Amino acid sequence: MRDHLGRPIVAVTGIGLVTPLGFGVAESWAGLLAGRSGISRITRFPTEHLRTTIAGQVTLPEEVGRDPLTSPDRVERMAALAAEEAVAASGIGAKANFPGPLFLGMPPVEVEWPHRIAFARQGNGEAPGSYKALIAAATGQQALFESCLFGGVGERLAERFGTRGAPISLTTACATGASSIQLGVEAIQRGEAEAALCIGAEGSVQPEALIRFSLLSALSARNDDPTKASRPFEKARDGFVMSEGAAALVLESLESARARGAKVLGLILGAGEKADSFHRTRSNPDGGAIIGAMRAAIADAGLEPGQIDYVNAHGTGTPENDKMETFGMRAVFGEHPNPLGPPISSNKSMIGHTLSAAGAVEAAFSLLTIRDQRLPPTINHEVPDPAIPLDVVPNVARDAKVERVLSNSFGFGGQNVCLVLGAAP
Repeated sequence: MRDHLGRPIVAVTGIGLVTPLGFGVAESWAGLLAGRSGISRITRFPTEHLRTTIAGQVTLPEEVGRDPLTSPDRVERMAALAAEEAVAASGIGAKANFPGPLFLGMPPVEVEWPHRIAFARQGNGEAPGSYKALIAAATGQQALFESCLFGGVGERLAERFGTRGAPISLTTACATGASSIQLGVEAIQRGEAEAALCIGAEGSVQPEALIRFSLLSALSARNDDPTKASRPFEKARDGFVMSEGAAALVLESLESARARGAKVLGLILGAGEKADSFHRTRSNPDGGAIIGAMRAAIADAGLEPGQIDYVNAHGTGTPENDKMETFGMRAVFGEHPNPLGPPISSNKSMIGHTLSAAGAVEAAFSLLTIRDQRLPPTINHEVPDPAIPLDVVPNVARDAKVERVLSNSFGFGGQNVCLVLGAAP
């Protein structure tokens, strides 16, 4: 029940998913293996005069026929749905009594424009639309303040599921979901917890976030056919597609899981992280942090690169990210038995980039890949990029023998986390 470093082996006993492909593990995974795209035209807000008008959207049941929820409420709701599925699947934590801490990866949230505009119109004795009017109208709005308080989402989820200790809410850009899992793994390995509820959630498909990413020239503007817009590793890629969703994993020590007769869905064998502090959005061109995170995760798992059977790519579809990930793959797997290295594919070609949720969503998909021995494809791969000599599992899912998966998460600002996931013993 111990790994090569004498630490408790960490098992996964529950998985929950919410993605643009559907609610729940079964629907999302079936859509992914079928190569179905969840990208569509944005219907949540007006997009006239915007460069990008597409995204991966999740319409929650309570939004049907009503105004959409704002990001803080959306993050909390999707996180709760994913966690409910994961906890139920694990058979742990009945009656809101989860026997471990909560680690919640989520985006920075704030008061959004619908609220600001409504406040500005109220006036409250000041000139309507003025900053003074905005402040006057917002004064005393305690519920709104608490909904946008970064740690508040985690506190409410912790109360809902009865987790132990103070909940940890964190954000490490696009590596956030993987960071939440890493923290849970390390808490169990240190003997501080027998179990952990790890969540990555994202709900930022809203005007301000879309415009900010667009100003960075990071988003695809292939609006004519949304399903064809996300093209990781393909020659004509022009940026990522914003998306949203959530994933939750129930982690336990293998000893604890076996003692209570739980079904083990897979193992978290290792984690590696490395930051480069090079730029607020770009990675260092030398690839040192990306390569370092991949190597650190493989070493932490007690493995050699040749023992990795498949890589779940970060694979955003931006020209720079895909080039850097390819550079990292060639550096880490240069001596792999296959000249192209292990197969690598990007689910972002189908669900878009779920940002803060991505690392957790992709860890879940990695475990399902091992369970079903089937590699999800990279769709929209029409013209291979000669600068990317990788087996990207183009367009169609593939059967394969998979025992160990490396899942990559590379975030803005050079925040990189990689996880190694393995088959259940």
